[in-house]
Amino acid sequence: MELRQLRYFVAIVDHGSLSRAALVLHVAQPALTQQLRQLEEDLGAQLLHRTAQGVHSTDAGKVFYEHAQAILKQVADARSAVTQSARPAGNVTLGLPHSISGALALPLLTAARAHYPDITLQLTEELTGNLTEQLKSGRVNLAVLFDDGQLTPFATTPLADEALRFICRTDAPWFAGRAAVTLAEALGATLILPGLQHGVRPRIEAVARAAGLATANVIEINSITILKSALLADLGATILPVAPVLAEIQRGQMRWLDIHSPAIARSVVLCASRTLPPTIAVTAISKLAVDVARELCDGGAWPGAMAVGQP
Repeated sequence: MELRQLRYFVAIVDHGSLSRAALVLHVAQPALTQQLRQLEEDLGAQLLHRTAQGVHSTDAGKVFYEHAQAILKQVADARSAVTQSARPAGNVTLGLPHSISGALALPLLTAARAHYPDITLQLTEELTGNLTEQLKSGRVNLAVLFDDGQLTPFATTPLADEALRFICRTDAPWFAGRAAVTLAEALGATLILPGLQHGVRPRIEAVARAAGLATANVIEINSITILKSALLADLGATILPVAPVLAEIQRGQMRWLDIHSPAIARSVVLCASRTLPPTIAVTAISKLAVDVARELCDGGAWPGAMAVGQP
């Protein structure tokens, strides 16, 4: 198996056609077909279905595509680490959960362009469960995750502690006229939450169990956009940080209430691989993310979040 075969395979999948991939790669199509055939023989599996409309990945091809992407990224990172000068340069891919990107993505991207013009910062927004797998495989260099006690495979740096609030449509009947609710009251409502392996859900379930409580009526939605639409349709309430729905709150479409007895919060951390050495650029973006998070917390631009170590 050769690196060029991995590059060829990824290009074919990305472009959905042998002819288009050959054109982009500047490789004759028969040569591309031969390399693909050798790769499939080496692996002992068919990776692509050929049809008149193009090519489609087999189940084996889908699995191999993820690994091929990760390997090619690690090779690019290794090359960048060797060629970098004292001035950080290269590509850094950072994964953000949906519920964090609204607060952190644009400020971090702006700061990176200002401080490190030779670094290309690529931001990807994913469910937390997906980000964990991408970080393990090396497809992303860094990921913002939530400390649920399961992050031991990663090197972690605390960014902030973020309060979770009870959020509903402004005119919803849930606890009208009140500024706060108990956790038991919040859990008793019809809640719209991510699935058990994503986002705030593991933290909510853990705090509920510790308090001898449990969620009762839950609608599971793994998309912030769809979740907000469901809130606005008055299908239920949610328990989230304020940041993802700040625009709707400012427009008067939603409101939030504090949760107490007990309060509920999550620890936001920056994660990196323990096994893959970071490039100079990755280290620079890591430090910048910590600084940007602290500035956002201190300036009130990240609602409900407190920089770690703050009183």
